[in-house]
Formats: sequence, C-alpha cells, structure tokens
Amino acid sequence: MKKERWKKVLTMAVLGISIGAAGAFPAGAAGGYTLNPEVKSATPALKRAAEIGVRSYDNPAMKEAENKDAILVLSFGTTYAENRAATIDKTVAEIQAAHPDTKVVLAFTSHIIIDRIQKNEGLRIPTPEQALEQLKAEGYTRVAVTTLNVIPGIEYDYNAALFDMYKGQFKKMTLGTPVLYWMGQENQRDDVAEFVQAIGTQFPRLGETDAVLVMAHGTPHPANAYYSVLQSRFDAAGLGNVFVYSVEGWPHLDTVIPMLKAKGIEHVTIMPMMVVAGDHANNDMAGSEEDSHKSILERAGFAVTPYIHGLGENEAVRQLFVQRADEAWDALERHTT
Repeated sequence: MKKERWKKVLTMAVLGISIGAAGAFPAGAAGGYTLNPEVKSATPALKRAAEIGVRSYDNPAMKEAENKDAILVLSFGTTYAENRAATIDKTVAEIQAAHPDTKVVLAFTSHIIIDRIQKNEGLRIPTPEQALEQLKAEGYTRVAVTTLNVIPGIEYDYNAALFDMYKGQFKKMTLGTPVLYWMGQENQRDDVAEFVQAIGTQFPRLGETDAVLVMAHGTPHPANAYYSVLQSRFDAAGLGNVFVYSVEGWPHLDTVIPMLKAKGIEHVTIMPMMVVAGDHANNDMAGSEEDSHKSILERAGFAVTPYIHGLGENEAVRQLFVQRADEAWDALERHTT
C-alpha cells in the first residue's frame, strides 16, 4: 500500500513554476522529486529547489568505487544519560537491528552537549562532520543519513547543509526526512496523521474535563507551522481534548490556557513532544520553580499530571524513526551498482 502511494505522479510549485506542468515525477519509493526530462534547461538552483523528500546524490567521479555502506544517525543529543539510553540509544539499536549487516553510527548535532558529555562522562560522541570524516577515512563509500528530528526546522537544515557539503566525497549519499514531513499534500502520505496515532498510544483515557498538553520545542524557523497542522490532526483524530503548545515558539502555554478554561477542563496531563525527556521536560515543563509550566497551570486552577517520557520511549514513535532510516537506506540502494 505504501509503495503504491509513492508511485503516484505528483505536482508542486518551485520558484513560481508549476513543476506539475513543467514536469515533476516522484523519485520512487523515497517520496522525493526529480524534474521531468522535458525540462531541458534546468539551472542548478532549480534542480536543488526541486529536491524535496529523501535527497539522493550519485557521485559520477566515484561510480567505479566498491560499495561499502554505512548509516549515519543524527540526533540533537542530551546530557541526561539515563534518558539517552532509553530513547536515542534504543532507537539507534532498532535501526541497527533492521540493518544487521551495515555499520550504524550515531552523531550529535549539539556541539555543546557533546562537550558536556565528554567532560561529565568521559564519553566522546562525534559531531556529524567528525563522523563523516571518520567514515571516509575507513573507506566507506555509500552513506545513508537519517535524522531523529521531529520537524524539518533549523536542526534539519543543518543536516541538509552537511549533505550538500559532503555528498561529493562519497560514491553516494542520501538524506532521509524527519518524522513530520509530508502532510498528505499532492497524494503524498500524511506523516502528521501517522504521528498523531503513534503518540496517542501514550495518552491517558480522557474524560470531558481532562486534557493532554503536548509540549513541542518551538522554533523561529517557518517549520514552526507544523504545530498548527499537528493540532488540526489531533482535532480530527477523536482522541479527546489534546492541545499543542511550545517552549520557544508558537503557540505558547498562555495561548492554550484560555482554551482549556473555555472547555471547562479541570485536569491536564503535560508531556514533551521531544525525543528525549531532558531539560525542557524536567525543568521548563514539570519543574518546581514558579515559572514552570506545571506551576503556571496549577496557579490557573488546573490539577496537573506530568508525563516525563521522551518520544524515544514510545515504541510506535520509534518505529516511525526506523521507517525514515529505511527510506534513506532504500534510496541509497536504488539505481546503484
């Protein structure tokens, strides 16, 4: 069923040009795009703009090189060692289990977290750049890059920049998508609706006066708009009173509180929509300080139950990350000898 959806012809707009008319077809099971062969004078910028979904690059200068494959998993990281083991490490282990004969490497995109872990634990986790340099030094020629990002925001832009900088140093590189990418547009799958069903497996049973508040990170990046789409999918899923808010973006907690009061909500469960239940979950969300979300909600008259578990502890969500890694891997193998 999934592959049948991916095979459908899609349309999109790039730089004011209708690629559906100028010509765009899906790049196969990866759910990306390539320009129609009838576009004879596509500039490098137009080609780059049309690269959405899983990105893939075959290096013609290395086409005769022997295949030696690796999967690079990129995560923001966390200094919470116990939570890291229960979320990031467990997800990477499941990706490795799905690809038992392939080298799987983990790198953190937060250089600050890397430094703190090395100082406090004596554990050195590589940056993405260091991981790619090491893979190159070890003779790996094909690398599938997958991400533990939730939305395609600033962190995912970092991943895309890495792809552009390093793709010429390998025979082939691919870059998978975050958990939330496609929204059902132009016959693509609806990642947001699938995610709602996955995270919904950890929701408590809700009565009429109960609600779940899902705390996202928030970002100045335009990808912050995914939270509005997510809210619309929660509303359509029939899961009860579920509201999305963010620590650093929009909507804020004070955006949601009037909605709770208007619905007569008395009790709320607050939970992070982050891979790891780290500092934001333990302190900003559920801390004892007067400015924590728990304290603010209690002062507003609500009974509050914190759920301090990252998305990486949810088996259904972990499987979505494994699926994204599989897509990057499938693109790595496609049309390569």
